[in-house]
Amino acid sequence: MAAADGSDTREIEGAAFTAEQEDDSRVGAESDQSCEKPDPSDQSSSESEKTSKAKFHHYPFYSPRFWHGMRPSSWWSLLRQGRFRIHPSRLLMAVAISFATPFNTLLALIQGVIFRRKLAEAELHGPPVFIVGHWRSGTTLLHELMVRDERLSSPSTFQCFAPCHFLVTEWFFRRFATWLLPGKRPMDNMAAGWDRPQEDEFALMNLGQPSPYRRIAFPNEVAVDMNYLDFDGVPEEEKQEWMKALRSFLLKVSVDTGRPLIIKSPTHTGRIGSLASEFPEAKFIHITRDPRALFPSTCRLWRGLDEVQALQKPTHDLHEDYVIECLRRMYKAFHEQRKSIDSARIIDVRFEDLTNNPVETLRSIYKTLRLSDFESVEETIRAWADSEHKTYQRNQHQLPSEQEALILNEWQDYFERYGYR
Repeated sequence: MAAADGSDTREIEGAAFTAEQEDDSRVGAESDQSCEKPDPSDQSSSESEKTSKAKFHHYPFYSPRFWHGMRPSSWWSLLRQGRFRIHPSRLLMAVAISFATPFNTLLALIQGVIFRRKLAEAELHGPPVFIVGHWRSGTTLLHELMVRDERLSSPSTFQCFAPCHFLVTEWFFRRFATWLLPGKRPMDNMAAGWDRPQEDEFALMNLGQPSPYRRIAFPNEVAVDMNYLDFDGVPEEEKQEWMKALRSFLLKVSVDTGRPLIIKSPTHTGRIGSLASEFPEAKFIHITRDPRALFPSTCRLWRGLDEVQALQKPTHDLHEDYVIECLRRMYKAFHEQRKSIDSARIIDVRFEDLTNNPVETLRSIYKTLRLSDFESVEETIRAWADSEHKTYQRNQHQLPSEQEALILNEWQDYFERYGYR
């Protein structure tokens, strides 16, 4: 991925519904130049739109969006939060979602009846491991590598898409509805699939909990739920309700997998104090990356998600400020909260080390966190490193000097604390 010079190397397969589109550097993918929109003075608006769309893979109109997995109450709450400012070109999508959401309630009731006893007796099969770090920092790569260990498991894309009823419906979608997803994710060449590891933040969002990801529905409006990046100012009662929803979802996943969970969501970075309290034996892997690569790559991430998921026609006007504010807010909380966490429960990993030497990096993680014996999975990781990983190619990020100066100033602490200055 990103070496110290800010270059990228592609990653292993991922999911369609991910907010961390790590693989922005496969062969043929567009490099991340900057967060800036096309300059209308350079080309006509229609030409700019074509250029913008050409950067992302086609996303079929029939493919489900995040919001299809919501219940009606969560869906209408989302619309009210966005003040129903739906672009005419997205009205058909909104109507389709409105018709789909009642089925989630019906299927949830069926799941509750069938799995009532199992859910009442559900427990986590060992301490969860949380992978945290900013978007595009390598959390997806690390997540995918760790679940190659068959002793571990993770929430899948379908489970996060349909958290209300996946215990009774996942088998059907995996067997008969793979065609609903595009062959590749919108913004890179990574394969899509219902069974790919996924971020639990999407599940919480679809369960109706506050989440910064709700911004994606209405990207032209002021960002929402920013206080849920660090729980700053969130009343204790509401925070406990959010944590209860997280635990409930993870217990359902445990019923399905029967194995310890590896959980990945960049949004958890500023929540580690609360997560450590809720899950007293949980362990944390924190990954960092050169901000010169993080910044343009994260801007591209939000552009891609907004293009295919938004209920508005995105203008991409707010990305720079949003990306800057998210990292600043998340890491202020992270650095403060980690002081209360036993050092034996958390390890720092550099993205550059993970991509340059994945085997030894994984060995260090297993040893430091005492996960289990690494030797049992070493051959699998080494085989990946000696085959797929060696064919990966790098794209150079050409961050404009004014943007580099901006993030050097705004993210000064991150640059210096993690040795990227």
